[in-house]
Amino acid sequence: MTITQLQYVLAVAEYQNFTLAAEKSFVTQPTLSMQIQKLEDELDIIIFDRSKKPIQLTEVGKKIVAQARNIVSESGRIKDIVHQEKGYIGGEFRLGIIPTVMPTLLPMFLRNFINKYPKVQIRIEEQNTATLIQKLTDGHLDAAIAATPLENENIRERVLYYEPFVAYIPENHRLHSNMKIDTSDLKIEDVLLLEDGHCFRDGVINLCHAEKDFKDDRFQLESGSFETMIRLADEGMGMTLLPYLHTLGLNEKEKKHLHFFNDPSPAREVSLIYHKSELKLHITEALREVISGVIRGAIAFQNVQIISPIGKK
Repeated sequence: MTITQLQYVLAVAEYQNFTLAAEKSFVTQPTLSMQIQKLEDELDIIIFDRSKKPIQLTEVGKKIVAQARNIVSESGRIKDIVHQEKGYIGGEFRLGIIPTVMPTLLPMFLRNFINKYPKVQIRIEEQNTATLIQKLTDGHLDAAIAATPLENENIRERVLYYEPFVAYIPENHRLHSNMKIDTSDLKIEDVLLLEDGHCFRDGVINLCHAEKDFKDDRFQLESGSFETMIRLADEGMGMTLLPYLHTLGLNEKEKKHLHFFNDPSPAREVSLIYHKSELKLHITEALREVISGVIRGAIAFQNVQIISPIGKK
């Protein structure tokens, strides 16, 4: 039994297809199939029911896959131990970021990080929270940046910052004359929302004390763009809420429509999250320090009220 064989088993269990698993494992399909067959012969059991489409795990196969995940994860810890002992921060690091954080936060820290740690090959992808959690669980990501708390026992969270909500209110809106607003001023039917699947949308719905599955009777919009929300607000379709960092990139005309909340300001908690196995924790910690350093000067709010996302998306 080898670590490589167990990795092949995990790949087939995930993709439920030998050809695709081989492609993702960067080996030929015959090589992968042969190694899994050798493992099954050695253990004298059948891991996969090949008669079903897609391929299914047998009952004993499910138990083997669960244990294989632990073994493969622990084997990766050996390299971590060596790297930490040598003080080496390098190698591939796979990072996921939710869409409502990526455009504003990434430009703030990426250059600093790659300049400080040139031996790290950072691979970044944008995904919603549910996908990030699944990829962390499956070992396809080393860490992610998402709105928290997630309340997932398999995921560790390190808070990076608290980002206040800011209202974008056009001139023709009932709240435009208010210098500051209260959360009690908000009406969910009056607020333009991102498409379903964004944790920021869920946070706004929670802030307005609305139902999780709220639907606007006027129109259905599927957009993940804050810019679209701003344009619609300018056209008299309502107001919208923005994360504070996003407001820093608005032009002077747009900034005149920004209204802050009275204290405590509603805010989201943004954290660096990673699997409880804590692999590559030395790189994760280095990333956290870089982000904390650049964000400290950008967000100076102290008195905030954390709005937890509904649905954990």
